[in-house]
Amino acid sequence: MQDTMLLGLEGIKKNILHGGTGDIPKFITGAKVTFHFRTQLCDAERTVIDDSKVVGTPMEIVIGNMFKLDIWETLLSSMRIGEVAEFWCDTIHTGIYPLVAKSMRRIAEGKDPVDWHIHTCGMANMFAYNSLGYDDLDELRREPKPLYLSLELMRVQQPSEYDRETWALSDEERLKVVPVLHGHGNKLYKQGQYQEATQKYKEAIICIKNVQTKEKAWEVPWLKLEKMANALTLNYCQCLLRMEEYYEAIEHTSDIINQHPGDFKAYYLRGKAHAEVWNEAEARQDFSRVLDLDPGMKKAVKRELAVLNMRMEEKNQEDRNKYRGMF
Repeated sequence: MQDTMLLGLEGIKKNILHGGTGDIPKFITGAKVTFHFRTQLCDAERTVIDDSKVVGTPMEIVIGNMFKLDIWETLLSSMRIGEVAEFWCDTIHTGIYPLVAKSMRRIAEGKDPVDWHIHTCGMANMFAYNSLGYDDLDELRREPKPLYLSLELMRVQQPSEYDRETWALSDEERLKVVPVLHGHGNKLYKQGQYQEATQKYKEAIICIKNVQTKEKAWEVPWLKLEKMANALTLNYCQCLLRMEEYYEAIEHTSDIINQHPGDFKAYYLRGKAHAEVWNEAEARQDFSRVLDLDPGMKKAVKRELAVLNMRMEEKNQEDRNKYRGMF
């Protein structure tokens, strides 16, 4: 069906390629929409930028959840189930597409779309800002162009018809689910299921960070959320220690210490991680800092120092035995 029409919005034209069935669904706040999409340049070759069918996984968004490419909500709300339509969208609607596409591609590659756990120096961050990691998206960001967005509407589920994952929650709902995830993580930790516990802690941290980005940095609401996130990150680090991921634990605790140098728990866990990788001087320095910040930790620190002394003596003896045979 080649029925071209305008949606009543500047910079959008719709062309129905295959008609759907029934009435247009109710796209109310909280409804989950499942659809396939293909994005193409408006050039002679109709160059394909992204295609969810090639990836093999349809896209899901929740209406009213402030998805970055909000024009999708507008386009989808004009469609029926089973309909396939092509939309020409001017740059006023597609300027942010490269950033959204980067996140979608990282998800498809099995990577974290926000890289919350990856830390780089300021110089590296500067270069990262200048590149999205995909040449075609970098080019599209430098020179925004109109795009063809082809959509196939597969399903619309009302809020009561599906179990909502944390990404589909409102900010208020995210904050309510954080203590639930925290509790599940603690239970899994006590059961020795450390990998599973890290997933619960990480999910809770992401919920908090999503809400925190909407607060002004270093003001009271932001600091309350920061305190919650740090507590969960330290729990996450305890799991890392149990999983012998010592360097990642050092990385996360160092981040907390750099922002909040009075957090004695971060020094304590970093000291334990340093001790495990034979960083004796760093471990002793961290444990000393713990005592400065909280003298009540004296017994725990004394125990860790005793373990450190024993481990260093064992290592020194191993080194002596190894070098003795060389001369």
